[in-house]
Amino acid sequence: MTDKSPSTGRALSEEELQELVAASDSGARNPAGPVGIFLAVVAVVWSLFQVLLASPVSNVILPGDVINNSRQIHLAFAIFLAFCAYPALRTSPRSYIPVQDWIFAITGAFIALYGYFFYQKVVNSGGLADDTDKWVALVGLILLFEAARRALGPAMAIIATIFLLYVFFGSSEIVPEVIRWKGASLKKAMSHMWITSEGVFGIALGVSTKFVFLFVLFGALLDKAGAGNYFIKMAFGALGHLRGGPAKAAVVGSAATGLISGSSIANVVTTGTFTIPLMKRVGFSSEQAGSVEGASSVNGQIMPPVMGAAAFLMVEYVGISYVEVITHAFLPAVISYIALVYIVHLEAVKRNMPTLGNRTTSLARTIGGMFVFFAGFAAMCYGVQYPVRWVASLVPEGAGWVLAALVFVAYVALLWLAAQVPDLEPDDPNAEQVELPEVGKIYKAGLYFLLPIVVLVYFLMIEQKSPGLSAFWATALLFAILLTQRPIKAMFRGQSETVNAFRAGVGDLIQGLIDGARNMIGIGLATATAGVIVGTVTLTGVGQVMADLVEFLSGGNLILMLVMVGLLSLVLGMGLPTTANYIVVSSLMAGVVVELGAQSGLIVPLIAVHLFVFYFGIMADVTPPVGLASFAAAAVSGGDAIRTGFIAFFYSLRTVALPFVFIFNTDLLLIDVGWAQGILVFVTATIAILVFTAGTMGYFVTRSRIYESVALVLIAFALFRPDYVMNKIQPAYETIAPAALEQAMGAADEGQELRIVVSGPDFDTGEIKETTLVLPAGPEEGGAARLQALGLTAIPEGDGMLLEEPFPGTPFFETLGSFDFYGDTPVSVASVQAAADQAPKELIFIPVLLLLAGLAFIQRARARTQQGVPA
Repeated sequence: MTDKSPSTGRALSEEELQELVAASDSGARNPAGPVGIFLAVVAVVWSLFQVLLASPVSNVILPGDVINNSRQIHLAFAIFLAFCAYPALRTSPRSYIPVQDWIFAITGAFIALYGYFFYQKVVNSGGLADDTDKWVALVGLILLFEAARRALGPAMAIIATIFLLYVFFGSSEIVPEVIRWKGASLKKAMSHMWITSEGVFGIALGVSTKFVFLFVLFGALLDKAGAGNYFIKMAFGALGHLRGGPAKAAVVGSAATGLISGSSIANVVTTGTFTIPLMKRVGFSSEQAGSVEGASSVNGQIMPPVMGAAAFLMVEYVGISYVEVITHAFLPAVISYIALVYIVHLEAVKRNMPTLGNRTTSLARTIGGMFVFFAGFAAMCYGVQYPVRWVASLVPEGAGWVLAALVFVAYVALLWLAAQVPDLEPDDPNAEQVELPEVGKIYKAGLYFLLPIVVLVYFLMIEQKSPGLSAFWATALLFAILLTQRPIKAMFRGQSETVNAFRAGVGDLIQGLIDGARNMIGIGLATATAGVIVGTVTLTGVGQVMADLVEFLSGGNLILMLVMVGLLSLVLGMGLPTTANYIVVSSLMAGVVVELGAQSGLIVPLIAVHLFVFYFGIMADVTPPVGLASFAAAAVSGGDAIRTGFIAFFYSLRTVALPFVFIFNTDLLLIDVGWAQGILVFVTATIAILVFTAGTMGYFVTRSRIYESVALVLIAFALFRPDYVMNKIQPAYETIAPAALEQAMGAADEGQELRIVVSGPDFDTGEIKETTLVLPAGPEEGGAARLQALGLTAIPEGDGMLLEEPFPGTPFFETLGSFDFYGDTPVSVASVQAAADQAPKELIFIPVLLLLAGLAFIQRARARTQQGVPA
């Protein structure tokens, strides 16, 4: 992939760009003839197997042992295709597969299926490896690491190897004493890593098997149907005529593509080949154009519903539903994209860039039109439940068939609309005269692409089915669309080429199945290899050691520790794919942040920490010196790759700031937020991110002075953290003596919360530590009964209050499990805080927004005297 360096200042050709994507995502080797057909058949079989596995009839069609061992089968396909599709070295042949790669592919697939072939033997041995198993597993790990090296680069394999060596040689003198452990035998390590579900075949590979494949396949099929081109055309039609229009269209187009694509590099090349030349035409430099495309494509990975596969992993790791995960991730992702549109707007205004085309439409009308479209789409996704319920109550037995028929009728009606306009062909961005598409004319051409997305959202959000089943129904509809869209449109247009059109549709479907499978090779290997790292953490207990180390280095300071976790994610992300990076860092650090936050008096929800890690992991895709998305964007633009990376990082500063904000203000993640408050949070957060962007860009209404930029950033902080400002004016809590805990709990209204700090000796080290608990007042009568309902038994002693160990199964049993309740020093309540009468924190918005208005007024007056262009 690096043999054609993008830093040469030459824009790569379309063929070279596709090779760049292939080398990164689907494999640079593409043999022709019978071997090529065989590999295509294997890829199609893998896709069809995964579709069948996710279907509601999988238990009827597939044998039980195939379903039970689906992770092994998933990995076998990935390893086999990896050795066939990815050359070993840069000099290795691309047009045929060497003999050794065939041997590696077949051996790797066989060992991946070892647990399937010898299932009974493994069950009878209780998951413990014998002498044969341990050597087979060791060869399997070596082949897995080599496949990962080819598909993902050396970093993933090197990091996994280091963790595996630590398992074996953790007791060595060369290992620092702070992380030294007793070490494991080869048999024990191989049992853990390959035979059980703690290592390679763990949660991450299970998520890849059950959920991720279907969503990647869904994206590949949707793109093959023509949705990617439709989204880009619509974005250009809506935004292309504005100042800096191509850049704004690139951001919106990449957001739409990012919804269905898990790869930032493919996203860059898909949208960038069209948007980057047009951005350069209106005045963006090569590096700026590449940076806008890189930043917007990387941000595609934080957009629900797919989020580069991380959303499905969060379901398993955090233990909440998929709907909750994407609800929490939604607001930061949306305001991040809004800010990126504003960034390119400010760049265009600063340079007084010209507009494209001869059409003039007001900015307000454009924003209004886009709002109506997205609001209408959301309303349709939500409103479709009512006719569905009506049909289900009318014909309860045959509701499924009736609904399928109604979807087909809607599909045919939308196809009839599409047949009234010509099919959308990709435009040439280098043409002398750029004709911007008119939304009013082209929107009909692809409305039916929204049907599978509506089906997906309906099953996920309304029916709340599993992500795998939801993606199955949406993918099944895409199968039908790919097979029928061409012949039905030909019939509506009165053309006689229906048979040829159907054949072309079959070809599209097969190619989509191949693309989906080849795009999954890297993700399957990443999740399997990351399983070795997670397995090392569970086997050795190094996670707790890392927690102690980070706590020591940060001096117990939560902000400093968050910075360290962010840097760790960023550094690891430079060599690891987003998914693998998220798995590694979250398994090592997520619990540490929650624990240290509780010690600092801050209750950090686990989902906030996981999103924090994920955001910093994706930043690595644009961060020099290894930012792959920046390299891909520079390859398209012909700009300098390192400079492109630095500008893209600067454009992505809001993605760095947002995780720190939502750790301390969980309203941004819509946690325990109602509709009215949610709308207020959305409006104020949007204003805050725009003001922060204006502050960092040095331009608001006109070019800002330094003190104005500082003021804008402080205003943004106050809008993001009104609670911080209000707490400085009025304390949020009043302190109560620990001895009065029972009385305070009894006096609290039902639903009110008390915060207590528990102090006592650590079970392992004996050192005194603290943690914060939030106690909700229940419906019980009296403080003692309310504490008992929470599993807490408080014993007064002098002016203090001692705690007994909570019973298993009670709310705080696990939280307090690390305290030694039977040591010489008792576990006690160090402090009690009850909510004070505090004015609503939202009142802070009034003076802050008045200050912002005053700043805008001052800048507008200065802009008039300077005859600048107001933003």
